[in-house]
Amino acid sequence: MTAQMRTLLEGQRRQTLAFQQETQQIIPLVFHDHGQPISNYDKRWRAACQAAGLSGRRYVHDFRRTAVRNMVKAGIPERVAMQMSGHKTRSIFDRYHIVADADLQEAAKRLEQAIDAQTMTKTMTMASVLPAKKSVSY
Repeated sequence: MTAQMRTLLEGQRRQTLAFQQETQQIIPLVFHDHGQPISNYDKRWRAACQAAGLSGRRYVHDFRRTAVRNMVKAGIPERVAMQMSGHKTRSIFDRYHIVADADLQEAAKRLEQAIDAQTMTKTMTMASVLPAKKSVSY
């Protein structure tokens, strides 16, 4: 869990604890509407996106997909990213880990660099083991 996420969840927990003390009720939910499960989630989500200045239609899963892509791009092993994002199966994880054209271009570039490095190593190795050419003078 990132420090920012921990801070967010700790703040939410403090608010819930304060609400519990105020109302004398136990609230087993992390996110709630005055102690009750959040209903009409889509309407609230659209309002939150609008308040945040996000234009167009946004889905919660867009952010989950972005999180998966960011973890993979950051070099986090995919198995670890699966656990962090809550994906239990590889097939579901792969639905969120969408490969973009830019990813394919970057992969091709890296492959080309790796092949160039191997070719350079082989060329330099061969040059070091082959006898030097003798110059002939007449």
